[in-house]
Amino acid sequence: MSARTSAGVDRRTFMRYTSALGVATAITAGLSACGGPGSTGDDSGGSGGATDTIEAGLSYPLSTGFDPMITSGATPFAANMHIFEGLVDLDPATLVARPALATEMPQKINATTYRATLREGATFHDGSAVTADDVVFSFERVLDPKNASLMAQFVPFIDQVKAVDASTVEFKLKHPFALFPSRIAVVRIVPEKIAGADAKAFDAKPVGSGPYRFVSAVRKDKIVMEAYDKYNGPHPAKAKKMVWHLMSDPSARVSALKSGRVQAIEDVPYIDVKGFTGKDKVESVQSFGLLFLMFNCKDERFADKRVRQALHYALDTEKIISTALLGNAEPATGYVPATHPDYHQAATVYGHDPAKARKLLKEAGVEKLSFTLLLTDTGWVKDIAPLIKESWAAAGIEAKLDIAQSPAQYAKVDKGDFEALAAPGDPSVFGNDADLLLRWFYYGFWPEKRYGWTGSDAYRKTRSLLDRAASEADAEKRRHLWAQVTDLVADEAVLYPVLHRKLPTAWRDGTLPGFEPLPTTGLSFIDVGRA
Repeated sequence: MSARTSAGVDRRTFMRYTSALGVATAITAGLSACGGPGSTGDDSGGSGGATDTIEAGLSYPLSTGFDPMITSGATPFAANMHIFEGLVDLDPATLVARPALATEMPQKINATTYRATLREGATFHDGSAVTADDVVFSFERVLDPKNASLMAQFVPFIDQVKAVDASTVEFKLKHPFALFPSRIAVVRIVPEKIAGADAKAFDAKPVGSGPYRFVSAVRKDKIVMEAYDKYNGPHPAKAKKMVWHLMSDPSARVSALKSGRVQAIEDVPYIDVKGFTGKDKVESVQSFGLLFLMFNCKDERFADKRVRQALHYALDTEKIISTALLGNAEPATGYVPATHPDYHQAATVYGHDPAKARKLLKEAGVEKLSFTLLLTDTGWVKDIAPLIKESWAAAGIEAKLDIAQSPAQYAKVDKGDFEALAAPGDPSVFGNDADLLLRWFYYGFWPEKRYGWTGSDAYRKTRSLLDRAASEADAEKRRHLWAQVTDLVADEAVLYPVLHRKLPTAWRDGTLPGFEPLPTTGLSFIDVGRA
């Protein structure tokens, strides 16, 4: 049994994704405007504080269903970490890959062949055994272009997947890919007989093999899960039940924690961070999550990189962070934050230098720069917007601000009807390796369909460097190649981060043994108990 060949990232995949997410944003923002499932059950949920139930406050309603092949919503994506397993999963807090359904990390047979063995006795939530055929099915449906799977873009190197026997799966790659063992964490394993029979029903009522099984969900109210008592994997449920209250109102989340209604909340408003005392703990974790500037290179003004660089130099990023984000971010000094294992300080670091900005504009022959900046209506982005305008005005640059929901702004971008965009993004929810993070914005759809980099020498060089790094077995040589990409994209500044923000999470101390805040949007209760 062999898999279909991946066709890479097609437009349907990205339109599906960006309409719900505002581009991996957030998975950090803008999801409440999107449609999603209504109710998939009427379970009453709440535990009234019973010590066998974890209750949490999540930021976003259900904007999509739960099918892990296509889900793009922050909330169902977080829920799926508990409901499904991959052969390999990422530790929610460290983002380090570890075996899940596989007994160990996939074994390399040769440069383009890997094998994985399934955990003995693993079952799906309907009680059926997890088999190698289910694994093959799960990868094939992701790789099939007709399914427009969001995950296909992350595994284009897979050529074939076959079942060697009931518990062994073999992968054939199109070319060597050194990060294969960890990258396949993006594909969650689903039961063929359920997902293959009725995909729509499966999307609404997911069945996985994880430590918690799905009970019910109401789009703007709650998700209920309970421990799966037949789970035999390395991370069994430590609470009998979970109720995730979907609270888009930040003040409601804060009140719910302080009143003891819930034990943890995500996305604490920056203004409330210092207000947590006593039993309520709060921690801001540095994330990859960034605010980026993107320019339309088909616009003759922004085709000159000196203009793009000038707009970065003109920004008073330190003031933006201290004023709008109350210090909960770090200025970008490279593509990834300094806390990332593959961090490289870019050869070009954009400090606040209005004089240099004016000089670059003059050299580019631009006497009076005036344009419209699109921004998404994410709360913290809206707070930043007037400070961007103010910084540019101080350097003689006039920007009209156009703030709207992510789907509306990306509709303009995808039509080519834009000059510049400031928006959040965070593909690290899918994986934290530099290859994935760099390819997200600099290989394929974004440069070719969004900011018009196709045909440029810089884009050709970026693709070449990333492809060389992908097949490079030596880790240090890979990092050197990624560093070259970082230097290149920083200098080009066609799409480049302004800052990497911190994500504040709050929880009631002593109630959730093992709990840790995450460097991505969402909450995780894997290996977390309820005291």
